[in-house]
Amino acid sequence: MSQSVLLRVARKSIEEVLQAENSIDRNALFEQYPILQEPMGSQITLYIGDKIRGRSKSESALRPLLDDIIYNAKMAAFQDMAFTPLTTSEYLSASVELIIYSAEGPLSHKDGPILKES
Repeated sequence: MSQSVLLRVARKSIEEVLQAENSIDRNALFEQYPILQEPMGSQITLYIGDKIRGRSKSESALRPLLDDIIYNAKMAAFQDMAFTPLTTSEYLSASVELIIYSAEGPLSHKDGPILKES
């Protein structure tokens, strides 16, 4: 499974709230990527430029990885008490960093903003 699938899930989780619709097909993802059913912790950190804009973390394996990524993405964007909820314009400028806490150790992936500054 590529890191882009995991980052896409994180972004789609935030988009679900911004667009008020469910767009993540959990069953299809579980079928295509069975590892997403395994309990693992994750951390999502949102950045605008070099500054943190939200963060949520669960190091312990409380739920399937897919559900943990979805939960932490939404928490980082909308429930981090250090920030106001993420706006659509901020989302488009935000980078997403995902850390997965696997048995082999932490694995980190990061993407860039959807809209790049000119």
